[in-house]
Amino acid sequence: MTQDSTFEFERKQNKLERYDRNFAENVFKAIPKIDKTRITRDERYHKNRMKGNKVKVQREATKELEQGISLVKAPLALQQHPSLTLPKIKVMVVKISKANFRKYINK
Repeated sequence: MTQDSTFEFERKQNKLERYDRNFAENVFKAIPKIDKTRITRDERYHKNRMKGNKVKVQREATKELEQGISLVKAPLALQQHPSLTLPKIKVMVVKISKANFRKYINK
């Protein structure tokens, strides 16, 4: 079997070590540095992960604003200034006779 550093580490870890005050003191001094490094890496990971998300969030915000413009601007202000409203979309309406309507309902 080849030498693996994890086995070496486990072997060292399982041995009891004598208490060393200087070593313990250095460990306690290193803990804040380790935490700071961990937080920095986590922030960098999150920043890289969200890098392409800015455009998507902006697009969704614009869409939500267009849908709920009446909540932001008063309806009366929208009527006075037609530039604030969205352009009207023409929809084609097809009239169906009662006989054809019953066919669609009974399907």
